[in-house]
This record gives sequence, structure tokens and C-alpha cells, in this order.
Amino acid sequence: METRAAKRNANSVDITDAQIPNPKKQRVVLGEISSNVPTVTVRNPRVKRVAATNTLSSVDSNFDAVASDSDAKSTTIVKKFSDPQKCEPFVNDIYSYLCKMERESKRRPMFNYIERLQWDVTPHMRGILVDWLVEVAEEYKLLSETLFLSISYIDRFLSLNRVSKPRLQLLGVSSMLIAAKYEEITPPHVEDFVLITDNTYDMAEVVEMEADILKSLSFEMGNPTAKTFARRFTGIGLENNNNAKKLQFECLCYYLVELSLLEYCCLKFLPSLVAASATFLARYIIWPKVHPWSSTLCKSTGYNVAELKECVLILHDLYLARRGGAFNAIREKYKQHKFKYVAHMPSPPQIPSSFFEEE
Repeated sequence: METRAAKRNANSVDITDAQIPNPKKQRVVLGEISSNVPTVTVRNPRVKRVAATNTLSSVDSNFDAVASDSDAKSTTIVKKFSDPQKCEPFVNDIYSYLCKMERESKRRPMFNYIERLQWDVTPHMRGILVDWLVEVAEEYKLLSETLFLSISYIDRFLSLNRVSKPRLQLLGVSSMLIAAKYEEITPPHVEDFVLITDNTYDMAEVVEMEADILKSLSFEMGNPTAKTFARRFTGIGLENNNNAKKLQFECLCYYLVELSLLEYCCLKFLPSLVAASATFLARYIIWPKVHPWSSTLCKSTGYNVAELKECVLILHDLYLARRGGAFNAIREKYKQHKFKYVAHMPSPPQIPSSFFEEE
């Protein structure tokens, strides 16, 4: 007589024998997936099905939207953008909006706040703080936009509040903390900024200063900087010149606008004017025999060449270290390969006065 256990074992053997053997599945890399990928049926008739691409290599910066008709027999390309981030149909509207925003008094620092309000802070001390913050941004691999916003917050706060010398560094790290939260995907933590000051301040002091900055600036954290405008002007400034120097030209423009952060007197210039002046000077350094300003640049930036003269000469002095020669963080930064060694590029000692005359 069979036991219950024996019956169960016999049944299990029968079932196993009856099963169709399932071959072991092999892993397939993404690029080897065949083009016969079934499309997903969407029940909502208003939503059209999207055909899957067959290989990963077909994905690039140009986004192709492919739609199929109701019977999925034909596909049509909906639209293709050469560069979606440039937003070409809206460039003029965006630029006008940024120009309007940069002129708002709530987003502008007082150009002479050190003389009018501060007792301990001097232009040289401000330059030391900016130079150190450049090193902090490099240490934590922060975006240049974060650095520019940080300096903007510092100048705007100092335009409204008197700060003692021992608390100037605290203002700097707290401003960078806010800017990093605004710009970065994964900003450094408060502890990181405490550590970078060699524990000169504790977490409570950094958080308290952060709150003071936010309240003083009425939580108006977004404003265009010289880097914002330089990103657009570099594309226009290249014009029909050799595209092989495109990256070098862009890096040189960014280097010049970053050098402007060191100079207290540059606060009297609008960010767009600083960016336009950097474009002028970069063109002169790379193509010294060509007039640095053109009718296209004049129309696109809204500045004629005479308006740029004062700012261009200051940037040229900064580039040649006739100003701010004691501050090396930005200069060392742009001596790297990733910035095309633009800090090493030679420049004539003087800019011909004829270049500042209308053609």
C-alpha cells in the first residue's frame, strides 16, 4: 500500500515530465535588441503610439518625435530641433525679459556700498573672499552659475547690512550654500561648508546667516548674471570666424566675466554690459587685427562700442594682472586643459583707441 508521501512524489514526477523544458534565457545588451520591438497599445485613442528606436546609438541631442497613425502602418516625423535649449523662437523675448530683470533695483547691489555703509569691509577684503569662494566652488565641483549667484547675494546683502570683518567669511559660505541649493542637483550639505572654513563657524551660525540673507533679499534668489548673458553673446560673437576656435573663444569669454567678479568697481556695470565687454575683449585677444565689434553684435546686445570702453579696459587690466594680480584662483582655474588654457593666451598691452570709435 502506497503512502501519501509516495503518491505525492509520483504525481510531482508526472507533472515534471509533462512540462516543456524552458531553455535558459540569455542576457542581451541594449544595443543588440532587434528592431522588432512591439509597440505598447494605449487605450486612449487620443494618444498616439511611439515607435521604439532600434539601437542606443540613434539617441542624440536632436529629439525626433515619431507618431504612428491609427493602423500603425505609417510614421511621420513631427518636429526636429537643432538645439532645444536655445529656444530659437523665443530668444528675443527671453533676452528682453532678462534685460528688464537685471535693471530691477531689488536685484542690483549698490555700486558704492563699501563707501556708504561698510566700516570693516574693503574692496581688497571683498576680492580675497571672492578668490577663496572660487577655490571652494572648485573643491565641491559647483557650477559657475552657483559661483556668480553667490557673489551676487554677497554684494546685495552688503548693500543692505553692515558686516564685521570676522563674519565676512560666514556671509560667503552661507551665500554659496543658498546658491548651491538654487542651482545644483546635489548641493553640498551645511556640514561641508562648516568644514571648509576649518570649523571657524558652527552649523547653527551658518543656518542663522542663511536665514538672514534670505530675509534681507526678500527671497528673491533668481537673477541674471554676467555668465547668463555671456552664454548667448559667445555664440553671436563667433560669427563667421573659424569654428575650430569656438571652444577656446567661449572659455575665454567665461574667463573674462569671471575675472570681473574680483573687481569691486565692476558693480556699476550691468551684467549684460560686462558680458558684452568680455565678448569684445575675447575677439580682440584671439583676432587682434579684426575690429572686435560689429553691427550684428551691436544689434544683438543693445550696446554700441563706445558704451563698452570703460568696462573693456578694466577687464583688459584684470586679464594682464594689472588689477587683482594678488588673486590667483580664477587664473589657475583657467590654466587647465578643460578650459583650453585660455589664461595662458597672450594679449597686446594696449587696445587701439580706434576700436572704440563707431565705424
